[in-house]
Amino acid sequence: MPDLSCFKPQSSQGWLAWVLLAFILFFSLASDQFLSVQNLLDLAESYAVTGIFALGLFVVLVTGGIDISFAAVASVVQYLIASLFIHFQFDSALLSIGLAILCGTLFGMINALLITSLRVVSIIITISMQSLLFGLLMWLTGGRSLYDLPEWWITLRQVLPFTLNGQSYQIGLPLVIMLAIAVISGLLLNKTHLGRQLYAVGGDAESARRVGIRVTSITLFAYGWLGAMAAIGGLVQVYRMGEVVPNALVGGELDVLAATVLGGASLMGGKGTVTGTLMGVFLIAILKNGLNLIGVSNYFMNIVVGGVIMIAIAVTHYKKRKETDVSFV
Repeated sequence: MPDLSCFKPQSSQGWLAWVLLAFILFFSLASDQFLSVQNLLDLAESYAVTGIFALGLFVVLVTGGIDISFAAVASVVQYLIASLFIHFQFDSALLSIGLAILCGTLFGMINALLITSLRVVSIIITISMQSLLFGLLMWLTGGRSLYDLPEWWITLRQVLPFTLNGQSYQIGLPLVIMLAIAVISGLLLNKTHLGRQLYAVGGDAESARRVGIRVTSITLFAYGWLGAMAAIGGLVQVYRMGEVVPNALVGGELDVLAATVLGGASLMGGKGTVTGTLMGVFLIAILKNGLNLIGVSNYFMNIVVGGVIMIAIAVTHYKKRKETDVSFV
């Protein structure tokens, strides 16, 4: 078994925790509604799908790749499962979920195969796949939304109800699913040999190959994992909304990417943690929710998200260049 100790990831999300606390304090002083239990629960649940996508994208970023097609994959999977029910009365919850995850995984692995076989930069392949899938979906469906969905998919269920100060609240299924995926992802990346291989490939693919790691297989797994998370996120989004809207998810990819890089994931690969990714998701959520409560335009958040990604890219390349310069000294 190859020695992977040199590839052990380094993580420090302390600064992000302080930033989160600072924004929570600021928005709680600026708006009486911000720290209400119901607002925080609604906030967490509404960003659960973003969190599921981010946890999938994080695994790809760890390997040094990037995938922008996950929202289109989720949209196609949604429509496929809904169409099977409408046209063929395919109403098995377990089989439908299994089929959705299988389809999402296949789409992700197709991306990986194209990237490894053609040796093209991952962002080019995945942007092309996003455009292809979304274009085909809108063309074949005419952009029509679907409302006649199986009961198991849209029936809201009480999960983890609790009482606080005489008020009844509940933690919704989307948040529970996101937290479960976070636990599984954390165990995968931190407690398994496969997780160490994922970090190794992102740290230095050529060095990883030399110590016996099958880089192509690891890449297939990473993109397949994101495809599966895209499918699950798509199913959860329909559960929340009660309908399938073909273009509901496409366009939010930058929020997901910003959350992962805010959480410490390097765009060059080999770094980041699950905890940091979740913190990044909730930082984006808190910013958007807080700015909305104090009356700031939603368009301003586009500036914030774009700025975050630009800063992350600049810092990543600066650190990489600095490390390269030191190695030559």
